Amino acid sequence: MNMDWAEKYRPMHLADILGNGSAVRQILDWANSWTPDSRPLLLTGKPGIGKTSAALALARDMDWEVMELNASDARTKAIIEHVAGNSSTTMSLFGSGRKLIIIDEVDNLEGNADRGGARAIADILKEAQQPIILIANDAYGVSESIRKLCDPVPFRAITTPTLLKRMREICSIEHISCGEDAISAIADSSAGDLRSAVNMLFGSSTGKTSISADDINTAQKDERSTIFDLVAAVYSGAPDKVLQKLSFECDEKPDAVMQWIEESIPLMSNTDRRIRAYRRISRADVYLGRTMRRQYYTMWRYATSLMTMGVASENAGAGFRPRIMPPSRWRRMSTAKKQKAVRRTLAASLSENYHIPENQVRSEYMDLLARFAASDPVAFCERHNLDADQMIIVLHDKAAALAAVKEVQRIAKEREMKVKKLTAAKKVELRKLADEVEAARAEVKVESPPEPVVMVVEEDPIEEKKMAPKQATLDFF
Repeated sequence: MNMDWAEKYRPMHLADILGNGSAVRQILDWANSWTPDSRPLLLTGKPGIGKTSAALALARDMDWEVMELNASDARTKAIIEHVAGNSSTTMSLFGSGRKLIIIDEVDNLEGNADRGGARAIADILKEAQQPIILIANDAYGVSESIRKLCDPVPFRAITTPTLLKRMREICSIEHISCGEDAISAIADSSAGDLRSAVNMLFGSSTGKTSISADDINTAQKDERSTIFDLVAAVYSGAPDKVLQKLSFECDEKPDAVMQWIEESIPLMSNTDRRIRAYRRISRADVYLGRTMRRQYYTMWRYATSLMTMGVASENAGAGFRPRIMPPSRWRRMSTAKKQKAVRRTLAASLSENYHIPENQVRSEYMDLLARFAASDPVAFCERHNLDADQMIIVLHDKAAALAAVKEVQRIAKEREMKVKKLTAAKKVELRKLADEVEAARAEVKVESPPEPVVMVVEEDPIEEKKMAPKQATLDFF
């Protein structure tokens, strides 16, 4: 079985990366001048343009060991701290000078079961003693706590001439005859996505020695019409056929599409148009509700037509071009979900420290504990190891909570610096003592004592003296 061409022709070195010359130079300069104080890199850009390949090629060029972590698969706080945290503070197992930590898909951290995933990565970035590269498709999908700690490296879509050149090289290596019309069709369909272009070429050439434009299988393309394309078409008053095509290609469900479209209706300046657009949305919502209740999904098409074509008819020729934003209700729901998670972790922490059931902490003791915290926020925060979100819930005062957390961090940093200074002072003292001992040994030459002279005196053999026999005496008296 032939090897997947996307892996077979993956760039092995930074010099092999197509396009994005400035990004490649920035990565290389960062690696050559890296120190433990260097900021991590955040590679961003659409899929298939070489972000992960560039990170792996850098490790290969620098002879660094690689540790990869896909944030979308293993992204809970415990796993991230165990895998990436340990790797970022330990040396390579194979003797290389550095170990490159690659964390992919960091824009998929929001909404995890463990809300601490983003915070765990942020903590790792602050304490890492090894180079770290983070990769994301959407820069604004990355948590702000992570983004502010990294230097951004944007990757751009690969230009059509570069794609055409690469396709010709692959066809030459694989001994495949590919017409210019076929190569151009691949380049146009991939829209700057090299991986998609290589996959399309591989799929279209399977079992063939020559391919034409009719053989190009565009079904393998990764990217389809997005919700941004659909909403933009709705508010530009696009024709019905275009809207039908975009709504069919968009992966979002009708209820999500409706919320995206509804978000911009309040921005319509014409009151009558705005009212009619809301009527279309309202009717679409009715059909979606009936679909869910009756499980009759044919009604989806009516709901989709009303929310797209109906709203578009009110914007035809109006010149209305709103800024497309995610539904605000999602942000509110996300905030509420986060608050719920914070309250749960706060109750668990207090329950463990005070040996009180979590339910009782939430229902009976939160007010009392809030009074304790208000009397000495710093001590309370330090004792229970609370973060800013948890302290805000306890104190009901964001400024006081942030100040307390900041003070605890300052105290912890001072304590850590004091320990480091004491350790360094002990090391200096021990080194000084060792130097003094070595100097003393050098000055005083310790001579080994002379071996004692053993004099051997020859003596005459001792003659055995014959003892006179004792005279026997008779004691008669």
